[in-house]
Amino acid sequence: MFEQIDQFVDRNISLTSEEKQLFHSLLKYKRVRKRTFLLHEQEICDFEAYIVKGCIRTYYLSEDGTETILSFAVEDWWVSDPYSFTEQTPSNMYIESLEDSELLIIDHKSKAALFEKVPKFERLFRLLLQRSLFTMQQRFHNLLSQSATHRYLAFIEKHPQVVQRVPQHQIARYLGVSPQFLSKVRNAIQKKEKLIDNKDKW
Repeated sequence: MFEQIDQFVDRNISLTSEEKQLFHSLLKYKRVRKRTFLLHEQEICDFEAYIVKGCIRTYYLSEDGTETILSFAVEDWWVSDPYSFTEQTPSNMYIESLEDSELLIIDHKSKAALFEKVPKFERLFRLLLQRSLFTMQQRFHNLLSQSATHRYLAFIEKHPQVVQRVPQHQIARYLGVSPQFLSKVRNAIQKKEKLIDNKDKW
């Protein structure tokens, strides 16, 4: 059960066998079915979840019901609402499983105990937060500076394991375009690829 998360930890910090055992004891295994909400708006997020298996999305919902998708997360990624978790205040987002998923979860109290007993874990979670912030910063920069076509191409290049597992209309929401517009973008890309293939055959 802990092999994957141990490999993740080992890439960032070094632990003794005793420290790993303590970490394992503070984690809770959770299996959720597809379309399970792990968090609703106005709930306090009391978990940080490592994804052993599955695909999960985080999103906001506007007053008119429009979804703004913040992220997709798959195996070997973490999912949470960092602000709600850290400050223990109500969240403004939803977290939902897109597939049957298996998670290893640490709650707020257990994480505080982990930091107290094994301070080096503070570095691990600080790195996680930094990477999340850098990813969000880059995403918003791309939204402002790149065309929808470039954003889509960058997305499928960076996250090929996500593209085949997430509905196209949700990818459109993530990219900030309508599903109809994304369909036109995909068709244009496919036509261009066919032309290149035909030229190569000549």
